[in-house]
Amino acid sequence: MTTGLIFDNRFLKHDTGPNHPECGERIQSVGNHLKNKTWFNELHLVPPTKADPKWISRIHDISYIKRAYAACGTGLPFLDSPDVCICEHSVEVAELAVGGALQLTTQVLDGTLDNGFALMRPPGHHAEFGQALGFCLFNNIAIVAKYAQERYGIEKVLILDWDVHHGNGTQHSFETDPSILYVSIHQYPCYPGTGAYSENGVGSGVGATLNCPMPAGSHDADYMTTFIEKILPKIDDFAPELVLLSAGFDAHRDDPLAQINLSTSMYEWMTNRLLEVADKHSSGRLISLLEGGYNLSALATCVSLHVRSLMTY
Repeated sequence: MTTGLIFDNRFLKHDTGPNHPECGERIQSVGNHLKNKTWFNELHLVPPTKADPKWISRIHDISYIKRAYAACGTGLPFLDSPDVCICEHSVEVAELAVGGALQLTTQVLDGTLDNGFALMRPPGHHAEFGQALGFCLFNNIAIVAKYAQERYGIEKVLILDWDVHHGNGTQHSFETDPSILYVSIHQYPCYPGTGAYSENGVGSGVGATLNCPMPAGSHDADYMTTFIEKILPKIDDFAPELVLLSAGFDAHRDDPLAQINLSTSMYEWMTNRLLEVADKHSSGRLISLLEGGYNLSALATCVSLHVRSLMTY
C-alpha cells in the first residue's frame, strides 16, 4: 500500500500552556518514534498548507471563524471553553491542520495514495458549528467529509470515531444527512455527555448515526464484540465509498483521561477491520486523522502500529 503521512513542526506553534493534556509533545513523541522505524522512509510525506477558508465554512459559522481569529489576535487565553486554550498562532495552526487533512484527501481520491494518516493538532471532533469545545477549534474530519462529497462527488462517506470521547461536533454536523454514516464507539457516560445509543440521527438522517456507548472498564473483548455484532454489519449495509477515521488513542488502558482498558494491539485489530471495510467498499481509500491520546508512550506505540497496518495491509 502507498501510505501518506502529514507531519509538520508548525503544529507545535499551537501553545496550550503548561500542564495541558493536548500539548505539542504529543505529536513530537509520535514523530520521533516513527522516525526510528526502519520503514519510516517508505511513507510518503505530504507537506501541509493552510486550508481555503471556504471549506472550513462548510462546517463552521463564518461569525465563529472570525471570532476565533479575534480571540487569538487579542491574546485571549481560551476560546469559548477553558479547556480550549489558545495562543496567537492557534487559529493559523488549526487552518494548517484542516489544510493538511484536505491535501491528504486529495492525494487519496486522485489515486496518488492508497490511504494516509494525519499526525496533526489541534484535534477536531468536539468542535461545533459555532463553538470550540474539548481542545478542538475546527472539525477536521467533518470538513474532509464535505470536501470529498463536493470536490470529488463521493456520495456515501463513513466516519468512524474510536476516540474514547464521543464526537459531538461531528455527530451534530451530519445528524440530518443520510449520505454520511457516523459511527462512534466511546466511553459513556463521559465527556462531553453525548453519544447515547438512542441518538441515531434526526429527520431524514435517522439511522445514519450509530453510537456504541461503552461502560468504564471495558476491554478488548468488549470492543471486538461490539465491532463484530454492531459496527461492521452497519457499515456493510451502508457500503461507503470513502472511509474516514477519527483516530483517537485515548481508550488505551494507560491513558489518563478516561477509563477504557484497550491494549496496544487492539488498535492494530481495529485498524485492520477498517482496512477490510475500505478494501470491500471503497477501493481501499481510507483517511485517518489524529484526535485524542494523552499518554505519550502509549500514543506513540499505538500510532506506530496503526500506520504500519495502513502500509502493509
